[in-house]
Amino acid sequence: MSTIPPEVSDFLASPTISGWDLAFAAASIVIAWIVSVFAKKGTLAVLRKLQGITEGAAILTARIVRYAILLIGIGIGFAFLGASIQPLIAVALIVGAVIVLALRGVSNNFAAGIVLQTRHPIKVGDEIAVADYVGSVKELNGRSVVIVTRDGRTVHIPNAQMLESPLVNHSELGHRRSDIQVRAAAPVRRLDELTAVIVDAAHAVEGVHKREPVAVLVQGAEAGRITLLVRFWHHPLTAPTIVSPVITAIALALDKAGVRSTVTSEIPTPPLTPSAEV
Repeated sequence: MSTIPPEVSDFLASPTISGWDLAFAAASIVIAWIVSVFAKKGTLAVLRKLQGITEGAAILTARIVRYAILLIGIGIGFAFLGASIQPLIAVALIVGAVIVLALRGVSNNFAAGIVLQTRHPIKVGDEIAVADYVGSVKELNGRSVVIVTRDGRTVHIPNAQMLESPLVNHSELGHRRSDIQVRAAAPVRRLDELTAVIVDAAHAVEGVHKREPVAVLVQGAEAGRITLLVRFWHHPLTAPTIVSPVITAIALALDKAGVRSTVTSEIPTPPLTPSAEV
C-alpha cells in the first residue's frame, strides 16, 4: 500500500483557485493601473500650479503616487489568489519607514512649502524679517525661501523654519512707518510753530505718503528744549532711503526758522541735561 507524501496531500487538500479569483485578481491590477495613470496626471497638474515647486520634484512626487497605487492593486490581486500579503505589507512598511527617516527633512520642507504657497503669507518681492534676517523675497521653492538682505547677502531659509519661526511681513499692508527724533532748543510756547515746520518739511519729501498724516508727538519738554518724535509713512521697501532725506529736510527747515536742533533716526533715551543744550 503506497503512501502519499505530505507535500502532495497538502496541495490536494488546499482549495483550488477558481476562474472568478483569477478574474478579480486581474481586474484589481488593471483598475489599479488605470487609476495610477490618472492619479499621476492629477498630481502633476496640481503641483505645477503651485509656485516654487520644481518640475523634477513634481514628477518625482507623481511617480511615487502612481507606484503606491500599483502596489496596492497588486497586493489586492494576490489576496484574491489566496496568497498571504503579510510579508509584502511588512516589506512595504520597512521600506516606507526607511524612506521617511532618510527624507524627513526634505519632506518637512516640501510640506511646509506647499503650506506657504497655498496660504500666501508671503510672495516674491515682499520684505520680510525671519530668523534674524531682513530682506526681500527672491524665490519660493520646494525646499526653502530665498531672500536677499539689505546688505546684499542671499539667504536660503528652510520652509519648515519659516512656519516654526515668527514671520514679519513688512510689505503686506503696502506701507510702513518710520520714526525720527527731533531735539530742538526752543521754548514750549513755540510747539505749534515747530510742529507745522516739521510736518511741512516731511510732507515735501518725495516718497513720504500723503494719505497718512505726519504725526509729531512730544516726548519731553523743558524750559528751553523740546524733544519730539516724528512719525511718517512710506513704501515698505524704501525705509533705508527715505529716512535720510526726511532728516535733512527737517534739519534745514528748523535751521531756516532759526531753531537750533538735533535730528536723528536713532531714538535713544535722552539724558537729563541742562536746558541750554540741544
